Amino acid sequence: MNERSQILSKEQDTSTDKVEKAVQALSGGDGERILENFEAFRSYLAKRIEMAENLGFGDEQIAVIAQKVAAYLAEHEEPRNREEYLLRELWKAGDADEQHKLAHLLVKLAKTAS
Repeated sequence: MNERSQILSKEQDTSTDKVEKAVQALSGGDGERILENFEAFRSYLAKRIEMAENLGFGDEQIAVIAQKVAAYLAEHEEPRNREEYLLRELWKAGDADEQHKLAHLLVKLAKTAS
């Protein structure tokens, strides 16, 4: 299964299970390199956001996916650098509305990496 079909569906079928599978695919190999370095992670996200935009996804759809990925990472992955630690702490401190806004900000931040 390719990366696109692992998470993305125009019908907003972004189930937690699909997000988990895609994020778990980062474990090992290139995934470890991507998660170890914040700039590499940001660049990786920028490429995935660009792919989603090219498929016709809007900002809200992308933010919903980003929110699910961030929730998974905050729950299942240990931060590997200061930036990830800060993001996890901000995520945990926020309520659902604040987490959604943070997801929008993360998408915006990642777009500046491209």
